[in-house]
Amino acid sequence: MANPEEIQHPENDRRESTTANKYRRSIFNVPVTVTVSIGQARLSVSEILELRPESVVPLTSRIDDPVNISIENKLIARGELVETEDGSLGVKITEISEQAGDAIA
Repeated sequence: MANPEEIQHPENDRRESTTANKYRRSIFNVPVTVTVSIGQARLSVSEILELRPESVVPLTSRIDDPVNISIENKLIARGELVETEDGSLGVKITEISEQAGDAIA
């Protein structure tokens, strides 16, 4: 088992003033689009052409089912839909994908 003093902490890496770490720190401010998938539907072209305002497209998932959280089509986490304090929709993270950790390492 590693000695606690030997474990490198990401926050310590960010404080170093080397050129490589300045570059690494700069990517923390790059915006990325996070996509939350709540379900899907399979419709024929004729069904799509029949869609009108007030049409309801039933999804494959239920309101309480977990949602997938992705960046660039890569699953990073799962969560549950919640209402925020201001009444908008949000996602409460319930699980971080193992793939997300692999991408960071």
